[in-house]
Amino acid sequence: MTQEIFYLSAVELTEAIRAGRLSAREVMQAHLARIEQVNPKVNAIVTLHAEQALAAAAAADEAQAQGKPLGALHGLPVAHKDLLATSGMRTTFGSKVHEHNVPKYSVLIVERQQQAGAISIGKTNTPEFGAGSQTFNAVFGATRNPYDLGMTCGGSSGGSAVALATGMVALADGTDMGGSLRCPANYCNIVGLRPSVGRVPQVPAIDAWDTLSVSGPMARTVEDLALYLSVIAGPDARDPLAIAEDGTRFRASLKQDMKGARIAFAPTMGGLPVDRRVIAAIEAQRKVFEDLGCVVEDAWPDMRDAHEIFMTLRAHAFESRLGAVMDQHPGVLKDTVVWNIEEGRKLTGPKLARAAKLRTALFKRMNEFMQRYDFLVLPVNQVPPFSIEQAYITEIDGVKMESYIDWMRSCYLITATGHPALSVPCAFTDDGLPVGLQIVGRHQGEMALLRMGFAFEQATGVGQRRPAGL
Repeated sequence: MTQEIFYLSAVELTEAIRAGRLSAREVMQAHLARIEQVNPKVNAIVTLHAEQALAAAAAADEAQAQGKPLGALHGLPVAHKDLLATSGMRTTFGSKVHEHNVPKYSVLIVERQQQAGAISIGKTNTPEFGAGSQTFNAVFGATRNPYDLGMTCGGSSGGSAVALATGMVALADGTDMGGSLRCPANYCNIVGLRPSVGRVPQVPAIDAWDTLSVSGPMARTVEDLALYLSVIAGPDARDPLAIAEDGTRFRASLKQDMKGARIAFAPTMGGLPVDRRVIAAIEAQRKVFEDLGCVVEDAWPDMRDAHEIFMTLRAHAFESRLGAVMDQHPGVLKDTVVWNIEEGRKLTGPKLARAAKLRTALFKRMNEFMQRYDFLVLPVNQVPPFSIEQAYITEIDGVKMESYIDWMRSCYLITATGHPALSVPCAFTDDGLPVGLQIVGRHQGEMALLRMGFAFEQATGVGQRRPAGL
């Protein structure tokens, strides 16, 4: 092989295993060696089942030798966010409440990966109950950015992003309410997709009708991301919001001429405070889209009420999921989780009804806007990676933030619209910190979104830059 096994793409690895150039054992051994080398420095993988993974790799090789059918992810080492239940594998949710929890079941997104031949090696770090875009908790501590160990990797799927960026796994999953698949992908120079609600069914679920939180894929390339999505997407009768389209559609070619594609370009998102380094990085991508033949116009949809909608529904979701946990374990949950729950308890019927009506109007406006444009392009985060010692951003360009997640508006405003969004690498700051680009597609338009992301990725090559010194 021309480069280290652990940095081969998922697509390259599956092809090499199928062709007999590599065995699943060799692939697993390379990734486990990489984990031993790198994980102590970054703290991305918090639970590791090395022996079980090696045994599963041996079984995968035996199945292949016997000519048995091979799944789309046959032999690939994967890791699961520690918010996702995994049968027989510790799942803490980043909380002392569940520090020793070992579920007897796996959620559907995990089952689908394993059924496709992927081998689960362990769990990746997350903030407590996924609250916040800085990955740290009282159980495992903080996960560090591989491009600068003194900086945050983002969150809440931070462990997954770092594991991918450093070559410890071939693919990793995550979840996203206000940016948790997009933010850490942005901060770690990888790719993350917040899919449409229902694209990846959530089974089981506390609230099967929840339209804020989704599960989704993370990878080092858009092509890998599409392969991953093809496995985890697809209908399931147990999820009332599940999209009926078969996931295998995402294995179609990503190559497409982007000439004439209409881009709404919004580096400052209608006037949100944005760090000048981010603005400069995003502005520089205008020419990339123009060189691809796209028609680029400065435009921003009418996002009025999106902040209120998101904060209201988020508070409701936190109280619904975690209110009883807080009551049963007083003084254990971190202050920001408690704040979210308490905000949920202040809600009234009229307040929730107002959020529902406002969100309906927001979707109508966004849908109309996206009929004029094929894609909306904006920053993923309003600031580059910041100190790991700082829990969250409190001020941007002189503007004070209202809450611990207010600095994530660039992501959660998009969440409120219900449209799919892709984070893809686009630049580095002068001090070597990754900056990603957020591309938003039409409602349930993941295929077109992946093709645009692929074209952009091929044009820039920024995602090929690996962390140095690890």
